[in-house]
Amino acid sequence: MTRLFDLLAKGGPVMIPIVGLSVVTLACALERAVFWVRLLRREDRIVHDVLEAARYDLREAEAIAQEAQDLPIGRFLLAPLKLNNPTPETFHLAMEAVADQEFSIMRKGDLLLETTINMAPLLGLLGTVTGLIVTFLNLNIGVTGQKVDLSKAALGIAEALITTAGGMIVAILALAIFRISISLQARQMDYFSKVGSELELIYRQIWYEPSAYTVSYTGQPELPLSGREG
Repeated sequence: MTRLFDLLAKGGPVMIPIVGLSVVTLACALERAVFWVRLLRREDRIVHDVLEAARYDLREAEAIAQEAQDLPIGRFLLAPLKLNNPTPETFHLAMEAVADQEFSIMRKGDLLLETTINMAPLLGLLGTVTGLIVTFLNLNIGVTGQKVDLSKAALGIAEALITTAGGMIVAILALAIFRISISLQARQMDYFSKVGSELELIYRQIWYEPSAYTVSYTGQPELPLSGREG
């Protein structure tokens, strides 16, 4: 660990923001990892239970979704189910509105990662320039009668190389995390669309053909309401 700190110190003052970006990036990666692991471990079971219950009793499906509202998929399924006898169009709009909110939550941290991807290489380049400046100043080029201090020149070269490598490493790390996050978000969009379509289809069947179900949305058998047909 001491050798690592010594290496970072040789990178000069530009290493301070680079290290700061690396810490923030790792913290963002940890927070996103916890978020995705919690979601992916439970969402299939929640979806299965809600859809199965919805085929027989929408109130039971609502209760299951209510217990899972700490997750995006739970809130997504709960939004239309908690409405009081909505039309299919209102049912669909409720899912769309919540889906937009949940996708926004899933994109948390993307702006930070994009900023790191863009800034880290530039900071590395800045460190390269400052390191070369230090090198040339210590070479005393054009000054006669003075000895060249190679040790100081070497420090400038080390600063240039360390900051360049540091900036590239942080940018690559942030890019990898960002691409994984984007892939998971795209997967969730497709998953939400598929699950939402299945739930909406179940509700439309109940809405247009309530007599085909032993338990209606209100918990009692009911006849088709006026305006449902067609």
